[in-house]
Amino acid sequence: MPRTKKVGSAGRFGPRYGTKIRKLVVEVERKLKQDYKCPSCGAMKLRRAGSSIWQCRRCGAKFAGAAYTPTAGATTVEKTASKEGG
Repeated sequence: MPRTKKVGSAGRFGPRYGTKIRKLVVEVERKLKQDYKCPSCGAMKLRRAGSSIWQCRRCGAKFAGAAYTPTAGATTVEKTASKEGG
C-alpha cells in the first residue's frame, strides 16, 4: 500500500514537519498542477510556466499572474520571442 494515499504529494516528507504544514504543501501543489481558463482564448489550457508566469497551451499566450494561481486581471506578455537580444 503506498504511503501517499492519504497525504498525497506530501508523502515524501514522511512524519516530518507536522500535519498542518504537509496539508498546506499538498494544497499549493494541487493549485500549481491544475489547468485554468485562458483569458485570451477561453480554453482550459492555461498552465504555470514559471514563478508567476502562466502560458496557454492552445494559443501560446503568456500572462503574468500570481505565484500559485493566475489572477483575474492577468497582463499579457509578448507572444513572440524576446526582441531584445537579436
